[in-house]
Amino acid sequence: MFKLNGKTLRVIILLVADIISVNVCSFMALLIRFDFKFSSIPKIYLERAIEYSCINVLVIVLILNFCKLYSSVWTYASVVELFNIVIAVAVYFGSLHVGHYVTDKPMPRSYYYLCAMFMLMALMCSRFGYRLLRMLRRTRGKSLSNVMIIGAGMAGTALAKEIGMSEHVQKKVRCFIDDNANKRGKYLMGVPIVGNRVDIPAMVEKYNIDEIYLAIPSLSAEANKELLHICSDTGVKVKTLPGIYQLVNGEVSVSKLRDVQIEDLLGRDVVNVDMSQIGDSIKDKVVVVTGGGGSIGSELCRQIADYKPKQLIIIDIYENNAYEIQQELIRKYGETLNLVTLIASVRNTHRMESIFEKYKPDVVFHAAAHKHVPLMEDSPNEAIKNNVFGTYKTAIAAGKHGVKKFVLISTDKAVNPTNIMGASKRLCEMIVQHLNGVYKTDYVAVRFGNVLGSNGSVIPLFKKQIEEGGPVTVTHKDIIRYFMTIPEAVSLVLQAAVFAKGGEIFVLDMGEPVKIDLLARRLIKLSGYEPDVDIKIEYTGLRPGEKLYEELLMNEEGLQDTANSMIHIGKPIEMDESAFIAGLNELKVVCELDAESDTIKEKVQQLVPTYVIKGR
Repeated sequence: MFKLNGKTLRVIILLVADIISVNVCSFMALLIRFDFKFSSIPKIYLERAIEYSCINVLVIVLILNFCKLYSSVWTYASVVELFNIVIAVAVYFGSLHVGHYVTDKPMPRSYYYLCAMFMLMALMCSRFGYRLLRMLRRTRGKSLSNVMIIGAGMAGTALAKEIGMSEHVQKKVRCFIDDNANKRGKYLMGVPIVGNRVDIPAMVEKYNIDEIYLAIPSLSAEANKELLHICSDTGVKVKTLPGIYQLVNGEVSVSKLRDVQIEDLLGRDVVNVDMSQIGDSIKDKVVVVTGGGGSIGSELCRQIADYKPKQLIIIDIYENNAYEIQQELIRKYGETLNLVTLIASVRNTHRMESIFEKYKPDVVFHAAAHKHVPLMEDSPNEAIKNNVFGTYKTAIAAGKHGVKKFVLISTDKAVNPTNIMGASKRLCEMIVQHLNGVYKTDYVAVRFGNVLGSNGSVIPLFKKQIEEGGPVTVTHKDIIRYFMTIPEAVSLVLQAAVFAKGGEIFVLDMGEPVKIDLLARRLIKLSGYEPDVDIKIEYTGLRPGEKLYEELLMNEEGLQDTANSMIHIGKPIEMDESAFIAGLNELKVVCELDAESDTIKEKVQQLVPTYVIKGR
């Protein structure tokens, strides 16, 4: 049995409607012309109307089809479709008029104008009426969430349009907010523009708003931060629209709205790097990434792969992590990427030596490390073995086998460390500084703060705690941290490889530090909850080795600018290198004997005088 699909059925319905409309319009034009008295209509005009009915139908159908009025998506009909209807009616009017006079069977002059007017109304009703019926069907008998859109521009308009038309979105736009004073008091798609950012709290209350959508993709980071601060105080859930490039690509939709991320609140622009320089330093090179399955390591692999290295070698001790990034890169690049994935420990001297001897890398990014502060406080032996001596062995293998550049991933916790993890990273920096004078390899370190979204970072923990209904745990009310995104961190690392001349510590200008307690409260508010009412905040106390604030640079290091205004170089600190190596050997012996934690920490403190052992 023949079954019509939805598209064919809609075309048939429109055809039938147009056939009926063209004949009704013709009759109505005559009826109005003769003062609504049927008996007054001359018989000759009625006969001509009937005679031309089939021709009129054929002409109007051909014109409408030519103007794409049977193939348009009327759910999203706009000014373009309206313009096409006007053009179609104008052509029809002209065709009707010319055809009647050519055949010498004219109708009254007013007949043509009335017929065109009625046809225009009929076409608009049949086309735009479909859109109205969908809107009514969407809202009938349903409870809709009230939405405020911030931004009465292109993005806000597109968003409001889709909210109004989508059957899958049970929301209603109640008002717009825009800082342009000329727009205030006006309407956009029938929705009032009620004020600027100062009016947000009052309008949320007035219109009983359930959700706020921030639809200004081109907003600067600082302005975005200010807006989100205002929104967070309303206690209403906030979502934000993606970047402007997605508007250009036609990707804007309600489904593209995302929950506000903590990075939206940091109030600084992303770090920009010279991508061409990075490409020149990576392309056709053999590149090794240790810890390649971790948060930073895997992003390094992703970005490096884009620059077409001669060969990318991933080294990781954790097979699951290594497998995941390996499969991701294979799916994306296939055979165009020469990829090698090796399971190995950086603590294994022979294994690292054999890898470097076999593959002869040009550049090494050393991201393998234990990084969890509280865990390392309880296992300082493992922190030193993996971080310090893993770095030492890998860096020596790099020097022996002619690696051109060795880039160490370091941390702000290496500055005046109060935990063994930070102290171990400071030792790593000292190791690459020392080896830079031993081998021809250019050894550098890259130091940055907390990485958003990395394994074990605080932001995913907060989100998980909020989803579970709380409590959200903050170690101390006054604790502050510097933050950056994973792509930013990796861009800095790659840029360091370009700038590296040997012995430098690269530091990112990360803007103002952020109070963790304030971040937690804003994230709770932007999730639609009230801190300490809906979601409780608990202060658990500083963890072992944790301090209230982190520093990016020791006072004695100083700063030098680079070609990138947000990347700086710390000058190497003078040290007695022979004493340092002797102390390193003593530390190695202590670790091999599995000495007590306090003994290891004391040995580390002798090598890193700025290391403060908590509780002493």
